[in-house]
Amino acid sequence: MSIVTKQGADAAASAPQPGGVPVTTAELRQALPLVTVRDLRVSYEKTAGPVLDGVDLDLFPGEMVALLGASGSGKSTLMKSLTGFAPISGGSVRVAGHDVTNLARGELRTLRSEVGQVFQQFNLIPRLSVLTNVLTGGLHGAGAINMVGGFSTAQRTRALELLDRVGIAHKATQSARSLSGGQQQRVAIARALMQQPRLILADEPVASLDPKLAGSVLRLLREIAVEDGIPVLVSLHVLPLALEHSDRIVGLRHGEMLVSGATADLDADALAVLYDEEDDDVDDER
Repeated sequence: MSIVTKQGADAAASAPQPGGVPVTTAELRQALPLVTVRDLRVSYEKTAGPVLDGVDLDLFPGEMVALLGASGSGKSTLMKSLTGFAPISGGSVRVAGHDVTNLARGELRTLRSEVGQVFQQFNLIPRLSVLTNVLTGGLHGAGAINMVGGFSTAQRTRALELLDRVGIAHKATQSARSLSGGQQQRVAIARALMQQPRLILADEPVASLDPKLAGSVLRLLREIAVEDGIPVLVSLHVLPLALEHSDRIVGLRHGEMLVSGATADLDADALAVLYDEEDDDVDDER
C-alpha cells in the first residue's frame, strides 16, 4: 500500500515561500522545484535488486522535507543520488539546474559546492577551532591554498555571523572536540551555510542527540529553510520528530516511495506502512 496525499501528488502544494508566507495554488503552479527526480533507479553490483526503483521527488525553496524509512530502505542512496555519488541506472535527477546524470567531473564539483551536507557524526576536524571548522565550508576544493595563505577578514566575519546565527559564537576559539554533540552539530550547520548552499542534505543529523537537543537542531534547520529559501531534505528515524518539524514527508520502503504528502495530512498510523515486515538482513548501507 502506498500513501500519496493530494499535496504529495502535487508536491508544490505544501512548499512554503521564504519567510513562511502561505502560497496560493496559482502561485505554486508557477513555482519551479530546485530538485526534480523522476523514475530514479539505482543499482549496486553487490545487491541482488535495485536499491531505488522508480522514485519521484520534488524539493522546493523554503521547505523542509523529512525522509523516512527503515534501515536499508534507500534513504542514504537517494541523498547520494542528488550529488552524483550513487550509480544511477535509470531515470533523471536535476539539482539547481544541473542534470546530475550527465555531468562531467568539473561540473560535479560545482554541483557539490552548491549542496551543504550535515551528517550524523558531524564530520568536524576535532583539533581545529570552531571558527576554522566553519571557515573550511567555504573552501570549495581550493582548501590547500586557502589554508596556507589564511582566511580573509570577510571570510572570518561571515563565519562569525553564522556562528552567532546558530547560537554558538561564544565558542568560536575553542577546539571542536571540546563541544557537546548538540553544539558540534550547530557548528556543522554553520559550516554548511558557509558554502552559501542552494540545497541542504541532512543525513540522520540528530540520531546521536537526546530528544531535547534533537528538537532544537531540527527547529534550526527548518528556520534556515524558510528564512533563506533553501530546501532542506532531512532523513530521520523518529516519527514524532518528523511529524513535528517538517513541512512534507516522503517515505521509502525497499527502494520504493510509498508515502508522499504534506505532514499535516499524515500521522504515525499512516507512516507505519514504511516499517511493516522489516527485513533484518537488508543492507544498512543503502
